[in-house]
Amino acid sequence: MNKFISSLLALVIAGIVAYSTIFVVDQRSHAIVFALGEVKAVISEPGLHFKLPPPFQNVMFLDKRILTIESPEADRFITAEKKNILVDTYVKWHITEPKLYFVSFGGEESRARDRLSQIVKAALNEEITKRSVRDVISGERDKVMQAIRKKVTDEAKQIGVEIVDVRLQRVDYVEQINNSVYERMKAERSRVANELRSTGFADSEKIRADADRQRIVILAEAYKEAQTVSGAGDAEAAKIYSQAFGQNAEFYKFYRSLEAYRASFKNKSDVLVVDQNSEFFKYFKAPGVGTSGAAPKK
Repeated sequence: MNKFISSLLALVIAGIVAYSTIFVVDQRSHAIVFALGEVKAVISEPGLHFKLPPPFQNVMFLDKRILTIESPEADRFITAEKKNILVDTYVKWHITEPKLYFVSFGGEESRARDRLSQIVKAALNEEITKRSVRDVISGERDKVMQAIRKKVTDEAKQIGVEIVDVRLQRVDYVEQINNSVYERMKAERSRVANELRSTGFADSEKIRADADRQRIVILAEAYKEAQTVSGAGDAEAAKIYSQAFGQNAEFYKFYRSLEAYRASFKNKSDVLVVDQNSEFFKYFKAPGVGTSGAAPKK
């Protein structure tokens, strides 16, 4: 019985020792193997691996995935114009040199985050102090991010980290100067609007004056053409009248008298006081006399 228990105990101890010599590295991690406190090996390939049992060898796992650092609150920077702005950033990074990373931070991710945040903040400060607010917000924002990314990447390599991306999430004025900036922007927009209105009014007056001038010219030309046509028509009518009435002068006198009668007695209330023997009533007395060139028979 004692022999069986001893054998079982030995088997369990052997299993524990064997288990302690096996470790698995997955695709999301780096493994650092330590031998008596010193780095013995770095394993980045996933799979099953072996080591000596503790305390001879130990294993530490580091995250291989791309990690994100977001600033908990906006940092204040001073531009070349000596104006304060607030900037929010985020950084994408991952471990490329596990051994160097361990030597730099002892494998503590929080220390690495703090160090990278300091590096990004220093690079931001250096770039923003050389530029105006307009450049940082819109004009040269891409250039600012590229310059920051380059500086941060160069420093990150020295601690075993690769910077994947650096972005400025929000760039804004501090609260104290927001109102003055908005008022200045409002005044600028109002000035531009007034200039546009003035220009538009001047253009409209110019267009209206040109239209009036063209209208006067068109009316004058139309009136001239109408008078020319009317004169030609009157001349043609006079010619026709002359030719027609020249054939019988007495008939022409008769026609003119009828026109005078029609004009004189146009309304029923018209009254004309004239001697009855007047030449005006010549054709009232004998309307047929002289119309055919001979006196009527009695």
